[in-house]
Amino acid sequence: MISEFSKKQVQAVVARYSEDLEWVKDLHCFATVYNKGETVVEGAVSLPNIGREAHTYLTHIVRNYSDLPEFTVFLQGAPFFHMEEGADCTTLVNLIQESVSKNVPFKGFAWFRLRCDRLGRPHQMSDPASRGKWSGWGKDIPVGDLYEKLFNRTSPEQFIASAATGLFMVRRDRILTRPLDFYKNALSIIEADPRDTNNTGHAFERLWQVIFNGSKAINP
Repeated sequence: MISEFSKKQVQAVVARYSEDLEWVKDLHCFATVYNKGETVVEGAVSLPNIGREAHTYLTHIVRNYSDLPEFTVFLQGAPFFHMEEGADCTTLVNLIQESVSKNVPFKGFAWFRLRCDRLGRPHQMSDPASRGKWSGWGKDIPVGDLYEKLFNRTSPEQFIASAATGLFMVRRDRILTRPLDFYKNALSIIEADPRDTNNTGHAFERLWQVIFNGSKAINP
């Protein structure tokens, strides 16, 4: 049986551009929708269309750092395509409920993980079929460079992204492991690449599991 989550327990952050958000009403938790599209969405918070979902997520953390629920669920506007086959909102809610009941500190919802090096390789940024899809088409993904800008230390050579596609939930203490200034710096980094010409947004997608790994030892 699916139960309702209190606002203090679970909140969702939804990054929308043009997606149909009818499913959000079935999340069984309070949801803040950030809208970057031209269509006005009632009750949504409007943001400039920059920085992909990373800009949305970091904006939310900076604005709500001192008033976070026990768990925050970060979602794109059309999340189910990247989840297990046949996934729908009930699938997502069941995953959230299971993670809450087990007090899981960090949970990615995509059906896959990404293993990559400092340049985000292997990746599909040079796939001819995707030409024009991304501003940074044809370029590598600066995962290592972003890591060093965030943590002020030498980057690992390999990463395993467990929150690929920017779909995940994280416990409050994991967010608070990093000071507010960390997130302000991260937000400034994504704002410096507003159209994702350098693939900064794609790099964040491969680093969420590091940002929220709970290790104070790597704080800058």
